[in-house]
Amino acid sequence: MKMKWLALVLGTSLALAACGGNDDAADKEPASENNETTTAGAGDAAKIYENKCSSCHAVNLEGGVGPNLTKVGSKLSKADIEKVIENGQGGMPKGILQGKEASMVAEWLAGHR
Repeated sequence: MKMKWLALVLGTSLALAACGGNDDAADKEPASENNETTTAGAGDAAKIYENKCSSCHAVNLEGGVGPNLTKVGSKLSKADIEKVIENGQGGMPKGILQGKEASMVAEWLAGHR
């Protein structure tokens, strides 16, 4: 009986820990004005990136499944970045972003030097 009680308490604690807590610290930190490497306060392009690209490249652009993009603008031009976004490269599939969205994100990423 004690084991069942312990399992119930432990399970409930884990469930509450997973659901609780709202870390507002990220919302309160001011965004860097020079070459910001997060999507906070960066506008529509950053929101598109966060929604469609950050699962592979991370919100902070440091990479994960996909490569690090923190200094991609020092290696590739906006046109080059847009070409990669539209056509894919390596493990990145083509067509995740197209048209205006691809152009906006490419311009935003090109500014990361």
